[in-house]
Amino acid sequence: MRFLLGMGLCFAFGWLPFVKPALAQNTQPAGRPNFLLIIADDLTWSDLGFMGNKDVQTPQLDQLASQGTVFTHMFTPATTCSPSRHALYTGLFCIRSGAYPNHTRVYDGTHSVFGYLKDAGYRVALQGKEHVGPPSSFPYEHLGGAKVDDFQVTADFMARDASQPWLLVFASNDPHSPWNRGPKNLHDPAAIHVPPYLHDNDITRKLLADYYGEINKLDWQVGQLMQALERTGQNEKTLVLFVSEQGSSFPYGGKWSVYDNGIRVTSIARWPGKVAAERTSDALMQYVDVPPTFLELAGIDPKVIDTGCPDSSGNRNFDGRSFANVLLGKENMFREYVFSQHTTVGINGFQEPYPMRAVRDARYKLIRNLTPENTYSIGGIHKGQPIESWQLDARDNPELARRIDWLFHRPGAELYDLLQDPLEQRNLAGEPAMADVQSRLELQLANWMKQQGDEGLVTEMKARSRQSRGQSADN
Repeated sequence: MRFLLGMGLCFAFGWLPFVKPALAQNTQPAGRPNFLLIIADDLTWSDLGFMGNKDVQTPQLDQLASQGTVFTHMFTPATTCSPSRHALYTGLFCIRSGAYPNHTRVYDGTHSVFGYLKDAGYRVALQGKEHVGPPSSFPYEHLGGAKVDDFQVTADFMARDASQPWLLVFASNDPHSPWNRGPKNLHDPAAIHVPPYLHDNDITRKLLADYYGEINKLDWQVGQLMQALERTGQNEKTLVLFVSEQGSSFPYGGKWSVYDNGIRVTSIARWPGKVAAERTSDALMQYVDVPPTFLELAGIDPKVIDTGCPDSSGNRNFDGRSFANVLLGKENMFREYVFSQHTTVGINGFQEPYPMRAVRDARYKLIRNLTPENTYSIGGIHKGQPIESWQLDARDNPELARRIDWLFHRPGAELYDLLQDPLEQRNLAGEPAMADVQSRLELQLANWMKQQGDEGLVTEMKARSRQSRGQSADN
């Protein structure tokens, strides 16, 4: 019965008082860090120079990576912009908070890192893409309005009061499609290398070149932010955290999917004198772990925070936990499992519900497609380019035709050995040799869904009630 009441618990218990940490009793450490959180927009984790892409030009991000620690196994618990950002700011998985379809909002009374740090004496702001709600849950100052690239307003915010620490989220619009904002002719479509998960034709190459150009625009923005820190004398006391958000909108690229190209994130942390430079960590972590980490570094115990949103058992703490010890080089391991979900109801152009759930450990991933009898079809990857050009080419290419059909029809269970099969091409679900692995992951996924109050298809069909169409447009 308690599980059945999971959906909507935040709303049902919204009247309960917000039990804040005893900030007045805490002696905050001197020199609490500033936090600069930089968020890309639909950037596949591997499409960065320092991650091995030989074509894309990212000198500023490459430099940032050399100055800090690169986290190669951060994961978003969702596959579209709005739920990913809600998780990143609240420390809660998406179904629990109510923010699980795209264009979404959390349940009334849910709190975020903006409010926690504001109550602790920080000034808090967001510059760029918002895509979260309601405003009462995200009490930030919005810098620059529509002028995302106004870096004078950025520097003014940083320097406003030298005695007050700050949190600034810079939420870029790049490299979100239609890839028309980056520098032109920076990448020669004929010369670039097409990733093996994409079909190689002229249209794919042209779109890749435009996408890479917009990554370069993002890279320029990162350089401007680093210059603002330098000009305002904030370098040494600022933790910079960059995240690549979720995958691009190429088919298999992999927004709108729970394959690694969709949910895996490249992250960089730089904090001179605190976070080691030229270090790489493959510790498993999730977006929900970011708010507890920021709070711990600000001198606030994240374990006493009341998020304003209970899970199915009534627990009101974070779903995430602080990875400060990993960040500071004191520990190497963090999570054993990471989780993700995808909701298609409410996405532009969706036809039938096609909910996905996933659990991953360091080597294996299990995916559950909850309505495999349906056809997965949305506006983003199933219509327009490049998929229409791929479909034309597939008339004489049976292997390509098979790959395209997979985009529309998948089995109920998928199991991958990511060590042997990083592009998730060989489904091992149901193989006798993998029975123990599959059973273990099935149990972890079921427990997570229960904790979240996730009733599968029933939850999927309630997605429209969780949408806020007043937000900025996004597929």
